[in-house]
Amino acid sequence: MNNLCARLKNFHNGNDFKAYELFGCHYSDGGKYVFRVWAPRAASVHLNGIFSESEKTFPMQKLCDNESWEVEVFAKAGDKYAFIIETADGRKLFKSDPYAFKSDLPVSKYSMVCDLPDFVGSDRLREPHRYDLPVNIYEVNLLSWKRHSDGSYYSYKELAGELVPYVKSMGYTHVEFMPVTEYPFDGSWGYQVTGYFSVTSRLGSPDEFKMLVDAFHSAGIGVILDWVPAHFPKDAWGLYEFDGQPLYECPLWDRMEHYGWGTRRFDYGKYEIDNFLLSSACFFLAVYGIDGLRVDAVASMIYLNYDRADGDFTPNIYGGCENLEGIAFLKKFNSAIKSEFPAAVTVAEESTAFPKVTGKVSDGGLGFDYKWNMGWMNDVLFYCRQDPYFRNYHHDKMTFSLVYAFSERFILPVSHDEVVHVKGSLVNKMSGEYADKFAGERLFLAFMYAHPGKKLNFMGYEVAQFKEWDYNSGVDFFLADEYEMHSKMRAFVKALNKIYSKHESLYSVDFDWNGFEWLVVDDKFNNLFAFARTGKNGEKIIAVMNFSGVDLIKYSVSTENAKYKLILNTDDREYGGSGKLRKKTFNSVKRTDGSGGYAIAVNVPRLSCLYFIKEK
Repeated sequence: MNNLCARLKNFHNGNDFKAYELFGCHYSDGGKYVFRVWAPRAASVHLNGIFSESEKTFPMQKLCDNESWEVEVFAKAGDKYAFIIETADGRKLFKSDPYAFKSDLPVSKYSMVCDLPDFVGSDRLREPHRYDLPVNIYEVNLLSWKRHSDGSYYSYKELAGELVPYVKSMGYTHVEFMPVTEYPFDGSWGYQVTGYFSVTSRLGSPDEFKMLVDAFHSAGIGVILDWVPAHFPKDAWGLYEFDGQPLYECPLWDRMEHYGWGTRRFDYGKYEIDNFLLSSACFFLAVYGIDGLRVDAVASMIYLNYDRADGDFTPNIYGGCENLEGIAFLKKFNSAIKSEFPAAVTVAEESTAFPKVTGKVSDGGLGFDYKWNMGWMNDVLFYCRQDPYFRNYHHDKMTFSLVYAFSERFILPVSHDEVVHVKGSLVNKMSGEYADKFAGERLFLAFMYAHPGKKLNFMGYEVAQFKEWDYNSGVDFFLADEYEMHSKMRAFVKALNKIYSKHESLYSVDFDWNGFEWLVVDDKFNNLFAFARTGKNGEKIIAVMNFSGVDLIKYSVSTENAKYKLILNTDDREYGGSGKLRKKTFNSVKRTDGSGGYAIAVNVPRLSCLYFIKEK
């Protein structure tokens, strides 16, 4: 009991990042399980469940902290349970276990007794993360990557057999799962979480989910989990006013709700809530051995006026709009993760210009490894939607990102959010008729892969799926099996992924000017851009992109005095292009403008990108 009291004290002091070992349901001895729940303002708490196929209810006793409750009963794995919480005003609330490892959703609202897979420990994640390695992420919604003919989901076990070899064969370095923490409404895509320690039971058991993660690791692919600490839904049986009053949510009128999402906001700065969220993050790293967390909606956590009009929030103690508690929580989150799992990657989906998102906590930063570059994504996709005839008016959309490209460590994201809500699929965002749309997607992707920053693309883009993503159906993979242009797009993406991972110049110096040099930045008349990427090993690749609607003949691009080999031509016939350019090697010649420099003269087909590597 003394050890338990000490553990509870640590929990209330905000220093227990393994609170999942303290609360929830755990095997005790002799066929018994101990159940614990934190409900400080409850008048009484009962454990209710289906034990040995009959419904039973057991009173729970207060623990030494006078805020938590416990009972020990005979149970077995698979039994269902919940807590009946009597509030101070006499109401009785049915609540699932906030720390449950498994849920009975979508069958019922009960939690389930569950023995976890063996802990993997932190040895595999001890080496610090390296920023000079390739990161090319395939973002996946596990419930809609593929569906069976009857519309049913692929299980974790089936995904291990099909998704893993697919991602491996396509040449991605990482996979990112949209949220798999348990959630009640499919239409939320997993972003309205009710089970912060339980993977969704729709696809199988915790053991099977771990099997999926292990299969990716065996294939040499890292696993990143989309994690949602910004808000939670108002389902009566969930975290919502858990003991009859705001507990997990902030009780202040202007910090309680996310009006736009219809959800509650966590009470950052309350030690027990910080422990709950940090324990969830550490749980998936320790138990399932995932390689990183992408933190959703960071902007909503660091601003008090997020999605609120002026006057609809109370400024912080300094009169500003920053959420000081939310900021402190994110620093605490990254410090805790890096302390226990140095190799684990943390990624911020942050859509504002908040400073030092990827800065060190010790230097006043938030401590993330990477930040999604939402500005780059919006600007470049806007440019690609324009008719080539008018693109010269928007030239700065393509160059502006280099003004701030090295202010943070960025990931360039083309995520699920960009292919829903009538935004169009990636290929349908491109200007022009059928063939031009495919050429536009190839050009866009080649530009993206050459641009400084790590990469993320959402499933379906690799087969040029015309329809928007639908969470109720799978990707249209049949397109690549039955239609030539779609098949060739997948072949192009596979080749591009291989080139990216093979050439250090495309990834090893992503975050400072030593890896990038503009060669053509101001030719808006021709809609052409050219730049060089240099790797730590001295390798240099030149990327030349023609976003115009006409071929450019013998276009001069400044180079060193050397021979250059063409290693990628998005206009090749094998990728669905015209195949106009057949020359493979180019010798630089002295410029005639008196500058004393050298250049190569290249025919650049319309809507194409060319990669040249400097030969040694």
